[in-house]
Amino acid sequence: MEPLTEKQIRSSFVNCTKGEAARLKLPQNFDELPWEDLDFLGWVDPGAPLRAHLVRPGADGAPVGISLRVPGTNRTSALKSSVCQICLTGHAASGVSLLVAPLAGARGREGNTVGFYVCADLACSLYLRGKRQPKLRGRAYEETLTLQERVERTLGNLDALTAKVTAGLTAGRD
Repeated sequence: MEPLTEKQIRSSFVNCTKGEAARLKLPQNFDELPWEDLDFLGWVDPGAPLRAHLVRPGADGAPVGISLRVPGTNRTSALKSSVCQICLTGHAASGVSLLVAPLAGARGREGNTVGFYVCADLACSLYLRGKRQPKLRGRAYEETLTLQERVERTLGNLDALTAKVTAGLTAGRD
């Protein structure tokens, strides 16, 4: 992923107000992020731990940001393990969180959301590259896909999530 500026990040959000985007806190150590190892930028807001944010390259090259909420209760706690729906990394249940994204536009203002289970720290790119290891109960499965194939699968899953959040948006409206 190409490095982004604070202004690019704040202006990229499609499912929150400009005021909310202006108030969000950037990731800790923002100036030291390993951009060359990131397929997208994801972080839990250090000033609001029940908020998370994800910024990914868009089809036209412009970044697309999605604001996320962490529900008050985590339904994965009863599970022994779980899998991230973006990168398919297996974790102990505490390593995966249900995140909820308000839909973009009018549907989001009406309270409609989409939820998905994802790495709790949104570090999918680092798990794919072995730069971070998930905490597991039991034995991890081993994939035969190359790193490039896993990255492409991850980006495809991220495309599907982004499409769900932005469905119904039309140019010039919302």
